[in-house]
Amino acid sequence: MSSQKLAEISARIFGNVVGNGLRSGRKVLSQPLVGEKVVAWYPPTLEENDALFEDPEEKRRLMMNDLRKRRGKGPPKKGEGKRAAKRK
Repeated sequence: MSSQKLAEISARIFGNVVGNGLRSGRKVLSQPLVGEKVVAWYPPTLEENDALFEDPEEKRRLMMNDLRKRRGKGPPKKGEGKRAAKRK
């Protein structure tokens, strides 16, 4: 078996391109998908299908944020951050 034939078989198995110095569309095809193609790839979520669905993780996150705010650990109000404290 010749080395050329072996290179072609190897390229077919591993998805490589045997280069001949010419341009190909391989670079464009290997780029990540963007926009509508990406959105169409994933199935719709439960929130989109069912209006009565409540995500337990989202509910827990909101509860934890509320607890942090009550303890004073939440984000500062606008104009009360570190930068504002330095200027005073």
